[in-house]
Order: sequence, then C-alpha cells, then structure tokens
Amino acid sequence: MKKVWIDAGHGGKDSGATGNGLKEKDVVLELSLAIKKRLESEYEDVQALLSRSTDVFVELQDRTDKANAAGADILISVHCNAGGGLGGFESYRYISASAATSKLQNLLHTEIMAGLKSFGVADRGQKTGNLHMCRESRMPAVLTENLFVDVASDAAKLSQPAVIEAIVNGHVLGIAKYLDLKKKGTPVPDDNKVTVIVNGKSLNDAKLEGGVITVPLRAVAEALGANITWDNQTKTATVTK
Repeated sequence: MKKVWIDAGHGGKDSGATGNGLKEKDVVLELSLAIKKRLESEYEDVQALLSRSTDVFVELQDRTDKANAAGADILISVHCNAGGGLGGFESYRYISASAATSKLQNLLHTEIMAGLKSFGVADRGQKTGNLHMCRESRMPAVLTENLFVDVASDAAKLSQPAVIEAIVNGHVLGIAKYLDLKKKGTPVPDDNKVTVIVNGKSLNDAKLEGGVITVPLRAVAEALGANITWDNQTKTATVTK
C-alpha cells in the first residue's frame, strides 16, 4: 500500500494569501480533499493522508512530524501564490533535493501544466527553495503553487470548476505516474490462456497448465468439421469426419 501525504497549506487562523474574494486556505483545502478522493477512488493500493481535512490551524512542524511518522512514500504540499505580476503556476523542491524528489517534481509539474495550458496559465517553472515542508520531510516532497489569488485573471480561473478539476487531475496523474499506480478495474492478464489454431481456426478457450495445453475436444472437432460420438459404457469419445 502506497501512502501519499497531502498537505493543504495554512488553515484556521492562518488564511494564507488573500485577494479577489479568495482565501488560500479554502482553495487548497478544496484541492487537497479532491486529490485524496480521486486517488483512492480511481487507483489500487494507495492511501492519501491529510495534514488537515477541515479549516483548522496546524503548525508546520506537526505536519512534517506526522507525515514522517506515518511512513508516507511522498509528500505534496498544496498552496496558492501571491505577489502580483503575471500570475501562473510553479512548483518547489528543497535546494539539495534527491534525484527521486526531482523526478516527482518534474512529473507533477508537467502533468499540472498540461491541464492548465488550455486556460492560458503561465508556467513559472520548476524551482528550488528552503521551504519547511520540503526540507523537513524524509520522503520525496514537492510544494505546488497553484495560481495567484491576488492576480485578478488567476483568481477568476480559480473560480472555474474546470480549472480546479485540471489542477486536481494534474496532481493525481503526476502522483500516479511517480508511484506507478494501477487504475482500479484494469484487467489482469491471464498468463494461462493460450491460442491454439486447428485447421486455420483459432481455439481461444485453450489453456496452458503445468506445461500442458488443454483444449476442449468439442472445439477441436468443430474446427476439423468432425463429429463426436460418446460411449457412456466404455467412456470413449470417437471423432470421425
């Protein structure tokens, strides 16, 4: 079972960035809850754990302590940005992050931007920083900055369900690719099934068991255009053309 720690930034008394009627703490909680729901409903053998599932304040140290104690395989800290300018999306890893963390950041960033490109969101790039959530986590950790709440055009996008869905979907796809998760309902190949061709006809109900191929006699007879007669007394099947 893979464990994914989803950290919704800020919360409670800490609203995070604000602007254009939006509070960062509310937007990132909505995103985090949706990411958890999608991961667990669509993929096998994965558990998404949350720093917070409601509007409460959680100290940074408590967040990373709990993630480390849970033995999470990866950590994603979800945020929105502020500071004006042209807005856009960017992601962060620790300044001396591992190759695994760089891989996680690249997959997340690529998938999220792939979904946001059609909405005209600027790509601010993959960055490094001395951020607590990335520095103090013992597993690959990435912090995503999902648009600027104080940029009117970005705030308008964050109010669109389609943009929220694109952000959620990008996070989910990036996580799934990094952890090599399998979708629920994906058919499991049956290595025992083989195909036998008789007289140019494929017998798809043949099976390979213990190195021996077994085929229903009925199927072979039909492929040969033959008849089967059964003697119940002697337990003998006779195939004649």
